[in-house]
Amino acid sequence: MAKLTQDELLAQFEEMTLIELSEFVKAFEDKFDVTAAAAAPVMVAGPGQGGGAAEAEEEKDEFDVILTGAGDKKIQVIKVVRELTSLGLKEAKDLVDGAPKPVLEKVAKDAAEKAAESLKGAGASVEVK
Repeated sequence: MAKLTQDELLAQFEEMTLIELSEFVKAFEDKFDVTAAAAAPVMVAGPGQGGGAAEAEEEKDEFDVILTGAGDKKIQVIKVVRELTSLGLKEAKDLVDGAPKPVLEKVAKDAAEKAAESLKGAGASVEVK
């Protein structure tokens, strides 16, 4: 059997389905007694490199929308909470009554901003973290 080049192997992998590729990886691991774990890059901060934490916080891609107060229009806020979540009337009322509480957790920035705008429009006070 002729030896395949790296490009030829990649071309073969492109034609495989995810299930076939998964089965191949499992067979490869069994045959060569290895693990194909994803290698995560490790960043080590040396002395004087304290700015890494601030950079990581700027690249945040998941946000929480926290209801800090219902305001004067509590019923409107409950309606908006129900629209944003899959909560029933009682659960939404309990959430609004128990403020400050998270309405949405780990959502994209644009979804968090839209939810915050909706809640503020109903008269609630909101934080996005």
